[in-house]
Amino acid sequence: MNTRKTLLSAAIVSCIAFSAHAQQAAPTATDLDTVTVTGIRGSMEKSLDTKREANARVEVVTAEDVGKLPAHNVADTLQRLPGVNISSSSADEGGFDEADRVSLRGTSPSLTQTLINGHTVGSADWFVLSQGNNVGRSVSYSLLPSELVSSVEVNKSSQAKLQDGGTTGTVNIITRKPLEFSKQFTAEGSIGMVRSDQAKSNDPQYSALFNYKNEENTFGVMVQGFSQKRELRREAQEIPGGFFQIGPKDPVALTNPDLIGVNVPGLLGSTLFEQTRERKGGLVSLQFKPTDTLTLGLNGFSSELKANNYNRNFMMFGNSFAKVQAPNPGYVVKDGVLTNATYAGVPGTNYAVYDMIYRESKAKSSYVTFDADWQISDSLTAKFQAGSTKGTGETPRQYIAEVTLAGGGGASWATHGSGSPIDWNVGGDLSPNGVTSFGTWGNQQVTAEDKEKWATLDFNQYFNDGGVLSSLDFGVRFADHKREALSPEGATPGDIWSALKNGATSNYPNGFAGDIGGTFPRNIWYFTPGALKEAVTNNSTWLAGNDGPTGRHNYGAEWRVKERNFAGYVQANFRGDWWSGNLGLRYVNIKQDIDTYNAVSNAADADVSSLFGMWERMAFQNKRNRVLPSANIKFDLDDNLVLRVAASQTQTLPDYSALGASSYGSDLNRTGGGGNPNLKPTLSTNLDANLEWYFMPRGLLSIGAYHMDLKDYIAFDVVSRQLYSELTNQLETYQISTPINADGKVTGVEVAYEQPIGEYFGVNANYTYANGTTAHTWSDGSHNLLGTSKNTYNVGAYFENERFGARVSYTHRSSFLISLSGTNPYYQDDFGTLSASLSFKATDWLSISLDGLNLNNPTYKYYQTAAIPTSFYSNGRQYYLNFRFKY
Repeated sequence: MNTRKTLLSAAIVSCIAFSAHAQQAAPTATDLDTVTVTGIRGSMEKSLDTKREANARVEVVTAEDVGKLPAHNVADTLQRLPGVNISSSSADEGGFDEADRVSLRGTSPSLTQTLINGHTVGSADWFVLSQGNNVGRSVSYSLLPSELVSSVEVNKSSQAKLQDGGTTGTVNIITRKPLEFSKQFTAEGSIGMVRSDQAKSNDPQYSALFNYKNEENTFGVMVQGFSQKRELRREAQEIPGGFFQIGPKDPVALTNPDLIGVNVPGLLGSTLFEQTRERKGGLVSLQFKPTDTLTLGLNGFSSELKANNYNRNFMMFGNSFAKVQAPNPGYVVKDGVLTNATYAGVPGTNYAVYDMIYRESKAKSSYVTFDADWQISDSLTAKFQAGSTKGTGETPRQYIAEVTLAGGGGASWATHGSGSPIDWNVGGDLSPNGVTSFGTWGNQQVTAEDKEKWATLDFNQYFNDGGVLSSLDFGVRFADHKREALSPEGATPGDIWSALKNGATSNYPNGFAGDIGGTFPRNIWYFTPGALKEAVTNNSTWLAGNDGPTGRHNYGAEWRVKERNFAGYVQANFRGDWWSGNLGLRYVNIKQDIDTYNAVSNAADADVSSLFGMWERMAFQNKRNRVLPSANIKFDLDDNLVLRVAASQTQTLPDYSALGASSYGSDLNRTGGGGNPNLKPTLSTNLDANLEWYFMPRGLLSIGAYHMDLKDYIAFDVVSRQLYSELTNQLETYQISTPINADGKVTGVEVAYEQPIGEYFGVNANYTYANGTTAHTWSDGSHNLLGTSKNTYNVGAYFENERFGARVSYTHRSSFLISLSGTNPYYQDDFGTLSASLSFKATDWLSISLDGLNLNNPTYKYYQTAAIPTSFYSNGRQYYLNFRFKY
């Protein structure tokens, strides 16, 4: 017996049964509309009105004015809503100063769908690992400037008419339309500057909007553009790959058997990351009404982010000596961790390894859509949309130097639990003259492409006969999606070191990592980006157009996932005197074609080969069919009290790289990851209830509960696989994390409160509790869901009169599981961020704003266990000053 479907069916039938006994009547709740609002109070009032009138569980954020969301970043704005979490990265790039991913209700970002104006947006990332190895279905918000946004809707309960793909919900970013403007001519712009205090940089920020519509309101055109630059600098301590265990066959186990099974650090790093981000693009929108009953629209959007970056990581090389050399007497083992140890210098042993990696990186997102909205009759409307979207992430060049140092110098460390950095040191000559060996890898082109073409046709049949059935929504959608990773060419290195060893150098900044604490190397030299790029470029042979054994076509980094998605739905909308709701079914038919490669050692088994090794082509096909039911009902218990109940089934397909990625690994610690083409989609059975008390204008107190039963949730297991090593030029054994299906569940509670105080002041707060577990057992013995923070809360206050406005907000998120680092689960620790904004309306055409982000200067902490940290990141504070002009 299918218990999941039985429970869901019972819940839906209960809703219908209750509705059948309710009284019939009057007006239905209005659709989610768009109006012009200004200011903090107007924005909050519009958001609450939209939320209240909706027939499903919706959270809404409305722009305070054109180009002015309540926070500077779209994702940072959303994190202030109940049930919404944000993260600053999509793979292993660590914590940054700006939110980049959004997730709902204690789950990973891949289970949350992000749309723009109700359609898919192609997305890709600037970080090289997110371009090929860790490619999810979430959207990078770094490509979406807040200036383009009119409002954002977060759909927490499902409806049949909503596009499928968001197991936990859908975020819909709504842009402006030309005919929605109140004036015939509108021109607005902003000139600003961002100050990054840790990078000690001031950078320009520009945006502009022009809108025209004719007097008859039958034709309009809107053009928006933006150009934004900022520098960032991140100072950190990193432990790449985490700690490893000393095995019984390791040489040190013979002399010190008490160390068998003890965890020791493989790498301890002092890490400096610097990046220049330049984002440019725009949005063009046209609307034309040839008749009173037909509206045509054409929209185009493009955003490009150039994100060249330089990462330097000076590391104690525990992997090179901790397995073979015994620590000096007096070492301490506590809770299975070698917490204090000193190693005497042994001639010929390198105690430090230093990676300097400069990458040219960029990402781009674009779409073009055509829309037709036709009022066929007084009771029947049709909406058609066709579009194409593309996202590209590219690392065309990588300039890498890896050197070993501290030869014979010895090493030491002392750990202090997961909340504090590790004190560590290495001896010997750490200057460029102390380099004992040089290596390089990865000067390889890496490209990710994300493309989709789609068409939708939606109908609404309205019934004006006074019956319970008020309208019927029905329609179809077809989409053809392709995601692939490519690495067709690269450089064969020559004698780079002879040119580089006398190249220009610089040093880590004064006061480096002072906000992090701990005692570890800080006065560190590095080759300048120019010197590194010049030495690598002039002493390497770039091989392009060669797909054979002598070429640098890295087949092992390539894969492709094609998906054809057909969906059809029908949704009945009901109403009564004091209730309304909907009931629907959505049929989804998906065909997946997955192409990938598997490394082989026998030439007879190989389909292709290059300087990276030999591979056989692998092709897989999956077909998925499913009917997804949904039901929402809303009760207006009195003029100010609303009760909502919802039940549904939703699904999300596995991440693209989880399906397609070939196995990959790191030569430093022989760990890596790979895909699993046999993964099933995650199916969630959802129950939701929420009580909302609108006790005064702009006032709300709500409490809700939800439960998600996740079938075939994606977790990770670890297996041994043979991969080609760029260091040894042969197949080696790596420990590979591989995605698997495992059931899970999340139960949670959401509480929200908003209240104006007097005419000018107001406060808001919300709290979300999420308890998520999975049947999968991680290597640390836990059953955590990826992305589940048990406690999240937001508190804020504002002031606004006719000229001045001020807002302050604090957000806190408790610890959560991110994924595997190497073969070990790793977590992000509790963190909180403080932001504030000030605004002044100088004239009717000029306003000035100052936004401050990360004002509490948070240190983002990551850990493996309570005794083993993973990394500590400091990004500093950011200040945005803007002058906004109106005409």
